[in-house]
Amino acid sequence: MYLLGCDIGSSSVKASIVDANSGLTIGADFYPKEEAPIKAVKPGWAEQEPDDWWKYLKEAIKGAIAKAGIQGTDIKAIGISYQMHGLVLVDKKMEVLRPSIIWCDSRAVPYGDRAFKNIGEKQCLSHLLNSPGNFTASKLAWVKEFEPELFRSVHKFMLPGDFIAMRMTGDIVTTVSGLSEGIFWDFKNEQVSEDLMNYFGFSNDLIPEIRPTFGLQGELLGSVATELGLKKGTPVTYRAGDQPNNALSLNVLNPGEIAATGGTSGVVYGVNGKVNFDTLSRVNTFAHVNHSADQTRLGVLLCINGVGILNSWVKKNVAPEGIGYPELNELAAGIPVGSGGLSILPFGNGAERMLQNKQIDCSIHGLNFNIHSKAHIARAAQEGIVFSFKYGMDIMNEMGIDIDVIRAGSANMFLSPVFRDTLSGVTGTVIELFDTNGAVGAAKGAGIGAGIYQSAEEAFASLKKIDVIEPDGLKADKYCAAYSIWKERLDKLMCENNIPM
Repeated sequence: MYLLGCDIGSSSVKASIVDANSGLTIGADFYPKEEAPIKAVKPGWAEQEPDDWWKYLKEAIKGAIAKAGIQGTDIKAIGISYQMHGLVLVDKKMEVLRPSIIWCDSRAVPYGDRAFKNIGEKQCLSHLLNSPGNFTASKLAWVKEFEPELFRSVHKFMLPGDFIAMRMTGDIVTTVSGLSEGIFWDFKNEQVSEDLMNYFGFSNDLIPEIRPTFGLQGELLGSVATELGLKKGTPVTYRAGDQPNNALSLNVLNPGEIAATGGTSGVVYGVNGKVNFDTLSRVNTFAHVNHSADQTRLGVLLCINGVGILNSWVKKNVAPEGIGYPELNELAAGIPVGSGGLSILPFGNGAERMLQNKQIDCSIHGLNFNIHSKAHIARAAQEGIVFSFKYGMDIMNEMGIDIDVIRAGSANMFLSPVFRDTLSGVTGTVIELFDTNGAVGAAKGAGIGAGIYQSAEEAFASLKKIDVIEPDGLKADKYCAAYSIWKERLDKLMCENNIPM
C-alpha cells in the first residue's frame, strides 16, 4: 500500500512515494532539473505559469513511480503541499486566465497597507491575526484594479495547491488553512471575513468550496489517471501550504514545537495554542494543519524571502565558475566567524514581511578591496541569512514563543555547516535534522486523511533523526559580535527607510 506526496515549489516540483506500512520513502523525483523560471516583468514582480507546475508534476510523478519500481495503480491516496500565498485565477471552463502572482511578488503591498488602515488595524489583527499585507487577497485586489476585464471573467480564485488538485480531480475546493494564508479567514467568527470581502468588493462566489485539510478533497479523473499511470478514483486526501506541511513532516503539531526551512526563502514556524499576533505584523499567524474551532493550533510564521536565492546568486555570480553547493560551503567554511567585518543584508527578493512589507534590497557593507575575497562574500551571505533568522526569532520570542530546539529537514541551507553552526551559535538553540521533506510529509498527510494512519504519531513513527547541532559556547561571543555589527547596519537602513523598530 503506497502513498503519493506532491510538493509544488517555486524552484521545482517534487513527488515522493511512501510505503504506508514501513513509512519509508521508496521513490522520489523532481522536475525541472534546473531551477524553474520566475518571470519578473517589472521590479518587485514575480510570476509563474500554473500549467508549468502541472507539467513539472507529471514528470516528477512518472519519475518517482519508475524509481519506486511499483505499479502506480497501487497508490491509495494523494497529498499536496504547495508554495504559499500565490494567486491562481480560472474561468468557468477551469482555464487559467493569467500567470500566477506568486509569494515573493511585491506589487500588492499598497493594497494590503490601505486595507489594514481602512478596515482598522485593531479589527484586522483581532480577526485576521495579520495585516492583509502582500498576501493573496491583496494580489486579487491588484488584479481587480489593473485588469478589470480579466477580473470579470474570474470564476474562482485559488492557491497553487488548489489548482493542482483541480487539475487532478476536476473539483475546485480549498481549506481553512489555505484561506487563512490568503488572509481571507476571520478567526474570531470562524468564517470567511466579511470585513475583507466587503472592503475589496469581492463576491463570496469567488471562494472555492471549503473542505477539511485531512479528508476527501476529490478523486482522480479517469483521463488524468491514465496520463499519470495511476488508478481512476484515487482520492486526494490532504493539502497544505509548504510551511504548515513542512511542520507536519517534522511532526510539529503542538504548542511550543518549532520547524524551520532554508530553501528559496527561509522560514521559522512555531505552533501556538492560543490566539495571538504581532502588533506590527512582522511575523504572521495562520491556521495550522490541525487547527479547528475546538482546538486552537496556529502556525506563527517568520519568513525571509532572500535565503537560498541569495546563496544561489553568490554561486552563480561570485563563486568560481562551475562549483556546486558543497564546494561553495567549503569556501565559506574557510573564513572565520564574522567574515572579516563584511556584512550582507539578504533582502533582495521582494518586500519583506519582517520589515513591514518594505523592500530595502540586498546590500553589502564593510567591503574592503584589500581584505575581502570571494570566500568572504560566500560566508557573509550565509551569516547574513542566519542573522535575519535571529532578528525574526527575537520577534517571535516577544510573542511568547520560546525557541530552544529547531527541527529541520536535512536539505538546502541546512546542508551547510556554516549555516547550521552559525544559526545554533547565535540563537543558542539546538538544531535537530531529520531525513524528510515536504513531499514525504504530504504523502503521510494523505495517509492520515485517508484513514490509513489513525494518528500523526503513527504516521511519523518512522521519522529518523540524523544529526544534532549543539551551540558552540567557545564561539558564542564571536557570533554575537558579528550579529551586533549586522544589526547596526540593518537598523541604520530601517531608519533611512522610515521603518519602525
